[in-house]
Amino acid sequence: MSEVKVGMVSLGCPKNQVDAELMLGFLADAGYQLVEDAAMADVAIVNTCGFIESAKAEAIEEILELAGLKKEGRIKTLIVTGCLAERYRDTVLEEIPEVDAVVGIGANHQIAEVVERSLRDNGFGLYGEKEDLQLCGRRIQTTLPYYSYLKIADGCNNKCAFCAIPLIRGKFRSRPMEELVEEAKTLAGRGVKELTVVAQDTTEYGSDLYGKRKLPELLGKLCEVEGIEWIRVLYCYPEKITDELLDVIANQPKMCKYIDMPIQHVSTHILRAMRRPGDRASLTATIRHIREKIPGVTLRTTLMTAFPGETQEDFEELIDFVREIKFEKLGCFIWSPEEDTPAFDLPDRVDEETAAQREESIIDEQSRITDAWCESMVGKQVDVIVEGYDRLAECCYGRSQGEAPEIDGKIFFDTDGKKLTMGEFARVEITDFMGCDLVGHTV
Repeated sequence: MSEVKVGMVSLGCPKNQVDAELMLGFLADAGYQLVEDAAMADVAIVNTCGFIESAKAEAIEEILELAGLKKEGRIKTLIVTGCLAERYRDTVLEEIPEVDAVVGIGANHQIAEVVERSLRDNGFGLYGEKEDLQLCGRRIQTTLPYYSYLKIADGCNNKCAFCAIPLIRGKFRSRPMEELVEEAKTLAGRGVKELTVVAQDTTEYGSDLYGKRKLPELLGKLCEVEGIEWIRVLYCYPEKITDELLDVIANQPKMCKYIDMPIQHVSTHILRAMRRPGDRASLTATIRHIREKIPGVTLRTTLMTAFPGETQEDFEELIDFVREIKFEKLGCFIWSPEEDTPAFDLPDRVDEETAAQREESIIDEQSRITDAWCESMVGKQVDVIVEGYDRLAECCYGRSQGEAPEIDGKIFFDTDGKKLTMGEFARVEITDFMGCDLVGHTV
């Protein structure tokens, strides 16, 4: 058994987190000691995100912080993995010489060998083909014990003009249905009660393996796994949301009545520049249809403002759509110029001040919508999965089907002295709200 301690910091999305858990599994199988705090390890690994500029900045800041600890002699080696490593490869070594090794996603399964080599060598990279990224294997769960992510595919074929994911991750690759069901059973055996299904585009699942999209069938099989109580789906593309999928979500008791559907924009002019289908009318019709098929559904979306060529008229159409649709959950970010993407060289960029104002306007508008939605929840009862106890507030907190883990708000609730354990379900009546968080008591 190795006495070398390895710690990992994983940044970015849940899909990247699953990659991190698989790498931790490879390291554990090789006999390395895993520690939660990378600053207390002999070998520190930063599993990076590289989607947009702010994510890259966060990754670099984390790398530099650990590089400082290496200079002080507190850690021995520093390894960079993930999307930033895959995208920039040897540039990371050139720009940050304190980094001992850079690992592309196609070499994730060799992380144990990289750690061993990094202790005697430095300044090397190991990459491989993107398609060599291993999507299954032993995972060391880094989420709370009762929920986990299930990554059903990697890569993306959509080729949106603003997005670097196809460059970083390659073509869309689904995992076999049987393999996913077995993984879900393994997670349930560990005590996982809530599964969040993720991929770059979950609605595309199965098209490459089976010749047709099979997300509804997969969800149906996952609902049969004993021990799993809730299943939610993230990253659904609106044009691929079918009645078959909506029927599964509406009729399967284990399916959370929650759909994450990133639409980015509604202006036809901007959507075409983004290389995305649809328009305001088709998106409005899709959303109305979803709400008719699944009463009480929680809809989350992500918007992008200040894409090159976005006029004030385009922006006004976007914010008017936000007012009209009243998404229960909504995030907004400013377009980031990503090299090697089709949008990078587009003319008519929106200036930074205007971009910031537009983002703030959408966030402010959504804040008013969120307040109204929270107020409408007062007096209703919801099932909540208990996440913990807040000692300052002297109450429990958790989430309902309407809150995705690590993304949405919380529900804080009083239990009238009854002790509840993490992962237990409680029936809660909503009595108030604070910001985007709901407040209530058990019934």
